[in-house]
Amino acid sequence: MLDYDKEADGYDATRGGEPRAAAAAEAVLALVPKNAGSLLDLACGTGIVTRRLATGRPGLAVTGTDAADGMTRRAAERLPGAVVRADCRRLPFADCSFDAVSAVWLLHLLDDAGPVVAEAARVLRPGGVFGTTVDKAAAHHVGSDIDALTVTYGTERATDGADRVTAQAAEHGLVPGGAARFRGHGQGRTPRRVAHYIRTRQLYAAGGPRLADRVEMLPDPDVPRQEPEFTLRAFRRQ
Repeated sequence: MLDYDKEADGYDATRGGEPRAAAAAEAVLALVPKNAGSLLDLACGTGIVTRRLATGRPGLAVTGTDAADGMTRRAAERLPGAVVRADCRRLPFADCSFDAVSAVWLLHLLDDAGPVVAEAARVLRPGGVFGTTVDKAAAHHVGSDIDALTVTYGTERATDGADRVTAQAAEHGLVPGGAARFRGHGQGRTPRRVAHYIRTRQLYAAGGPRLADRVEMLPDPDVPRQEPEFTLRAFRRQ
């Protein structure tokens, strides 16, 4: 897990910056009901997507929340007075407080996404929508030469797997309400970067250092492969 306090200053530059934020916000808003008056953006990070959610839909009051001090400070610069530091598993909001809740690239970081899904359902008003990215790791499998080497080294079932999230949502009265996709920007994987992840973060740990060496020996080790395309799923509170 990254130290998001330390990552805050350079986070946007390594995650596609404004182009990625614009694509993500557009996809989220496509799932938010037109008559929604309020939206809570969970794990808002630096607020780069949150700000676009606020500016992309006139009349939509957007609140961001994140657990990291460094991230919330950056987000507060972009959305003064609209950012709250909080754990997404224990939100400081009353039941039925928002018309929509969003979570972009959050659930895959958790050991168990269930508590976040439960909190999203709790703070949603009846008819409200929870939109979240799912299957993030799978989005990076684009049929590249990197995938050809790593695909056999399976990882544990993703905590943001679409089927798993759908089942968790159902437990809290949330039913499927649509889907959207958006393309990454500057997030195509390179062999050298993946090799580094294998060595330092135990990505595809079963392959070990030998797999990292094989990946790094691929042609053009610093050339990004195809950009991933990410998936958002919407769930409506009954």
